[in-house]
Amino acid sequence: MSLDSEASSQGGDYRSFRQITRDRLLFEMLRSTRKNSKSTWKVLIMDKFTVKIMSYACKMADITEEGVSLVEDLYKRRQPLPSLDAIYFIQPTKENIVMFLSDMSGRSPLYKKAYVFFSSPVHKELVAQIKKDSSVLPRIAALSEMNLEYFAIDSQGFTTDHERALEELFSENAEGSHKYNACLNTMATRISTVFASMREFPRVHYRVAKTIDASTMTTLRDLIPTKLAASVWNCLAKYKTTVPEFPQTETCELLIVDRSLDQIAPIIHEWTYDAMCHDLLCMDGNKYVHEVPTKNGSATEKKEVLLEDHDPVWLELRHAHIADASERLHDKMTNFISKNKAAQLHQARTGGELSTRDLQKMVQALPQYNDQIDKLSLHVEIAGKLNNIIREQCLRDVGQLEQDLVFGDAGTKELINFLRTQLVVSRENKLRLLMIYAALNPEKFESDKGAKLMQLAGLSADDMIAVNNMRCLCGPDTKKSSVGGFALKFDVHKKKHAHRKERTGEESAWALSRFYPILEELIEKLSKGELPKDEYNCMNDPSPSAHGPPTSSSARSSPAHSMRSRRTGGTWARPRGSDDGYSSDSVLKHASSDFRKLGQRIFVFVIGGATRSELRAAHKLSSKLKRDIILGSSSLDDPPQFITKLKLMSAEELTLDDLQL
Repeated sequence: MSLDSEASSQGGDYRSFRQITRDRLLFEMLRSTRKNSKSTWKVLIMDKFTVKIMSYACKMADITEEGVSLVEDLYKRRQPLPSLDAIYFIQPTKENIVMFLSDMSGRSPLYKKAYVFFSSPVHKELVAQIKKDSSVLPRIAALSEMNLEYFAIDSQGFTTDHERALEELFSENAEGSHKYNACLNTMATRISTVFASMREFPRVHYRVAKTIDASTMTTLRDLIPTKLAASVWNCLAKYKTTVPEFPQTETCELLIVDRSLDQIAPIIHEWTYDAMCHDLLCMDGNKYVHEVPTKNGSATEKKEVLLEDHDPVWLELRHAHIADASERLHDKMTNFISKNKAAQLHQARTGGELSTRDLQKMVQALPQYNDQIDKLSLHVEIAGKLNNIIREQCLRDVGQLEQDLVFGDAGTKELINFLRTQLVVSRENKLRLLMIYAALNPEKFESDKGAKLMQLAGLSADDMIAVNNMRCLCGPDTKKSSVGGFALKFDVHKKKHAHRKERTGEESAWALSRFYPILEELIEKLSKGELPKDEYNCMNDPSPSAHGPPTSSSARSSPAHSMRSRRTGGTWARPRGSDDGYSSDSVLKHASSDFRKLGQRIFVFVIGGATRSELRAAHKLSSKLKRDIILGSSSLDDPPQFITKLKLMSAEELTLDDLQL
């Protein structure tokens, strides 16, 4: 979890979403405490949630640079430091206030002065509780609402940390439960703090509840986007009077949808480097563990690395097709060898190509190239491992059938034939195929056909739960539209029914690149002001006199808020020729050389978990539409996590750790 490197070279006015988040934490919060403080060093105290907020946006070195000598957990026993001031960055909960008061009250407080920053709006009762303690009040140097309560997981992405949103909002027994309302209310508060941080006031679009006919009752599940939009709107209305410099007229777009929009995107195999790493390798978040030679070279040891934006090779390759990424890595290695004498000598001695282990040994022999060779050898190893898994698990065949099902080139017959003949395909991959089939043909699972297919695939009882729960994500109009109510036109001349239309003008040289998330098409429609009016409403009807209609022309309005200078990112385009053997043709290197004007930002929030393909679409469309697109969600899920969460929708008293693929 490191700071966004796109904004690390200070060459222009543009700051990415993560950079703005980082700057608020470091400057608006930490640095602001220096003004009236006699203490050079301070203690930073956070709760379990705010420590994650900080770690996603900042490095420890950044925090230290702002005068923090010690970072502490609010709920752990702490040593008294009465000569130092303390900075509290905490959620405004009753429990946290009690802990704070116990730290600072009485004759012997833990710290000299306290600067208190709440992550979201604090209730008046809690402020009154603080004011009641006469011993604490003189020791409070600042009491402020930061309104920053989200995880900046990417330069263009955030989550609200609602890992159980599917279970709490979409399960059969969610209606009327306390968790349903609590989840939506907290989610709304956290989304709103994004706009407080960005100083943006959005037009709030949301997907409306769809019913089959007038006699069908609308369920709470159908109303989730509507309810969340209303809650976000209420929070934003308060910000107009409480947050300094908060816009009074609309400056951007927000679209709220839920996971039923596209049930296939979280399940299907995505063939980009980033998605495959998180899908196929046993990674803990962005942490990858690999083996490297020990210093004497006689053995190996495990080393943890973070696959994040500070790694220029990762930044360049993460959105590339795995075949493209493999080719580029091979070219980089070849280029490195051709321009490095030591590498040539090593190759001459061994009489063959450099292996990953050879590269790792060279790291020790050539300390001046440590970082470059380290990163290159790491990604060569990862790409090799991914390609081996693809071969061993027959993923090309699995992926081909997945995409053929989605685009109408295969159906029940082909699926049955595959399940009967492809005996080496794992149960997990057969499960994913059946889940895609269930999302496309939910009516087939209302009879015994679905049960027979699951039996043929050899699925476990847990697996069958996941397949059946796909129906919880289908809108009521599933027989008319198999993609959750989003109107898609398809070629009427096709013999088979296509559930997603082919994109024209975006043909790829790489196999298995046809699939795209529905959200990608939806963002383009929103940018043009072409959202289907029968499927999407807007909380605030924009006033044309103030900023123009929410069409493409709105991107040119309100210049004070919407026109921003931005560097052209190189993460999506094909690479330029590298000018040395190890550096990456990444956005880091070329960022400051090119500028362009951006239109109004577009924010999209997916209730129930977003996918890496959707995050990739946000990056891709930012370049295409020349608008900053920020993707938010309750969580960012890879297929194994999403399947586990679907199983939890029917499970009683289970945790995410109890059910794993």
